[in-house]
Amino acid sequence: MTCRTPTLPQGRGVLSEAVLSALREDGTTLPGRPEVGRADPYGDDLQLALYLCYELHYRGFDGVEDEQEWDPALLGFRGMLERRFLGALRADATRHERAEDALEDILVEPVDGTGVSHFLRDSGELWQVREYAALRSLYHLKEADPHAWVLPRLWGRAKAGMAAVEYDEFGGGRADRVHAQLFADLMTDLGLDAAYGRHLDAACAEALVTVNMMSLFGLHRALRGALVGHFAAVEVTSSPGSRRLVEAMERVGAGPAAVFFYAEHVVADAVHEQVVRRDVVGGLLEEEPGLAADVAFGIDATQWVEERLGGKLLGDWRAGRSSLRTPL
Repeated sequence: MTCRTPTLPQGRGVLSEAVLSALREDGTTLPGRPEVGRADPYGDDLQLALYLCYELHYRGFDGVEDEQEWDPALLGFRGMLERRFLGALRADATRHERAEDALEDILVEPVDGTGVSHFLRDSGELWQVREYAALRSLYHLKEADPHAWVLPRLWGRAKAGMAAVEYDEFGGGRADRVHAQLFADLMTDLGLDAAYGRHLDAACAEALVTVNMMSLFGLHRALRGALVGHFAAVEVTSSPGSRRLVEAMERVGAGPAAVFFYAEHVVADAVHEQVVRRDVVGGLLEEEPGLAADVAFGIDATQWVEERLGGKLLGDWRAGRSSLRTPL
């Protein structure tokens, strides 16, 4: 995977078109609160606008000046988008008040598994596996980056545990084992373009929501509890799902690198689960018990947005149609 900046995508409405214009520095005025307030908080337009703003804190875009990362007008507009998005998440995704209850609910998988990994393992076709990889590339090609932002906001057991897990995610000191690189290798096995950001135009709003939520939680100190909850939800549920995806990759003949990516997560995340529960969540709540509700919210929100994405993918695939906005 080469380190290159992606090109700007196509706009999807008034909000995202305005951000694109601002990034091109053509003098366009950004929309105000009324326009943001009328937008669907989970829709293509708002989510792409938010993704564009967040991406300035990762690799940026080709032709966009680095100074745009801290442009006051863009930051103010991003704040309006975030408040709309976060308010909707808190209203729609909150299920638990206690972190212990939220964790308990995700420790046991439903007996009648009907998720995306079950579908791909049991009946998925190669084209569906390729679509899944293209959508997930928006996160996996920067895997663990949003979570690294929480490290300066933790201390003690929570910081040490988080740093240990992140070290594994970043390859344990080996560039070829960085998980983002392993996913790029998976994409190559599947005959996909593994360039960073290549599949943004193809991604549905439901996929953008899952990535934007990580950036939202990671970039705000006030949401450190939600970020830890999100991280816990990912690590606790990853190993069983990855095992099913190993079987899916083997069944469709995806190739050794595609199989290896998920096989690596079966082993690593089984260990990470214990560290995250005991040290990261346990350490944080020992130091800051007042963040328990935020940790629960992070877990709940993760489950909720993943269920929305799963519903979108399965609905499309079972109807025999692509889940992507543009063809691969």
